[in-house]
Amino acid sequence: MPAAEQLDMEVMTPLMEEAGGEEEDVDKDEDPEHLPQGITFTQTLLHLLKGNIGTGLLGLPLAVKNAGIVLGPVSLLLMGVVCVHCMHILVNCSHQLSERLKRSPLGYSDTVAVAMEMSSSQCLRKGAHFGRHLVNFFLVLTQLGFCSVYFVFLAENIKQVMEGAHLNSSVETVLIHSNSLEEGAVATGLDLRLYMVFLLPFIIVLTFIRDLRNMAALSAIANLCMAISLILIFTYILNDVSDPRRLPYASTWRKFPFFFGTAIFAFEGIGVVLPLENQMREPKRFPQALNIGMGFIIILYVTLATLGYLRFRDDIRGSITLNLPHDSWSNQLVKVLYSFGVFVSFAVQFFVPAEILVPPVCGRIRKSWRRVADLSLRALLVCLTCITAVLIPRLDLVISLVGAVSSSALALVFPPLVELVAFPSQPPPPLLLLKDLSIAAFGFIGFLTGTYVTLEEIIYPDDQGQTRLHDNGNWATPTTSPP
Repeated sequence: MPAAEQLDMEVMTPLMEEAGGEEEDVDKDEDPEHLPQGITFTQTLLHLLKGNIGTGLLGLPLAVKNAGIVLGPVSLLLMGVVCVHCMHILVNCSHQLSERLKRSPLGYSDTVAVAMEMSSSQCLRKGAHFGRHLVNFFLVLTQLGFCSVYFVFLAENIKQVMEGAHLNSSVETVLIHSNSLEEGAVATGLDLRLYMVFLLPFIIVLTFIRDLRNMAALSAIANLCMAISLILIFTYILNDVSDPRRLPYASTWRKFPFFFGTAIFAFEGIGVVLPLENQMREPKRFPQALNIGMGFIIILYVTLATLGYLRFRDDIRGSITLNLPHDSWSNQLVKVLYSFGVFVSFAVQFFVPAEILVPPVCGRIRKSWRRVADLSLRALLVCLTCITAVLIPRLDLVISLVGAVSSSALALVFPPLVELVAFPSQPPPPLLLLKDLSIAAFGFIGFLTGTYVTLEEIIYPDDQGQTRLHDNGNWATPTTSPP
């Protein structure tokens, strides 16, 4: 089934615009020139950029703070190189397996399953079905995690925009805004969780759009809004950059797992790789496009992360937009535009878990009730992401948790293991074995440590986390009053 072959496209934003055009071309049977797959080299570059630029980018300055002004950018650069290498591994393995089986291009879960099926190990062959379900599980977990992050991000920024509109009216409002939410219980100091609840019905209605081709124009506008926001952010932070020698070169090892979770969350585009490569007119040029596109993304990540930390120092928050003051219309515009882009992206990110979870459930229900069941399950999944955001209303912690738990598996653990399993000659060369096992071990250790420290901070926020709660300016209600 064609829809099933696309379930691995966990960052679907860049592909929606092409879907409508390709379907129209297929109908033109009389003209064979319209049949070849669709996207050009330039379009592939643009799609790579759009598939990797999201909320994770805005959290990278805090990631650098958790690693140090020297160790942070260096680690971010190295992590980017490793992630790009894993993308190349995934593409090469998909090519080798599809050529060996004379099959059409494979998606992420199919690549894992076929590699296990062709393994010389009987145990791996028996577990191929489980491998496919495991990848799909992490795809669903990652996408729903992105949606939870979007809830917190939207609530944080909308709250600041609403309260910022009153900041210039009186000094009292500024004082209320700077205090904790418990002390500032006034009309303009609504709890962050209430903003999430207010957003819930609008997002539920948005996810009822089942054919994302209808959102092509809206998605293009959202991408433009996010691009304008990034330009305005760079314009602001470049006006006042502090001396890096006044900042710690390296943070404590206890904080580094927070850096890992946020950084790996930002490199969210590995799911874009195979669908884009499969749709290129010249697939042989995809490695070049991948290197150019991801090279630009890594430079953008390291630049914004470093300059953002230098600009706001220890006051940096879970998203750099939350550090922008309210005394300028351009700063408020940044939050509005980026929030609009994230709002539209919610439906796109929600597409994959909905396509994986909804059809099997609706298939077991009478036809007359399927539409009701479809919409009800979508609403239930959105409510689940909202509940997660309400329970963890700290943007930095949600990003770190999603990155450590699910993004690390998809980006760092599965690709090198697939390469070892799919390697034509067994056993693989020692250097290849050492390289792949090192990458997978790094991803697994990051998964364990990142998950542990983030959950510890969520459950016991007072244990070495109260200072970070205040310094990062998060809008979760603190347990103690600031001085």
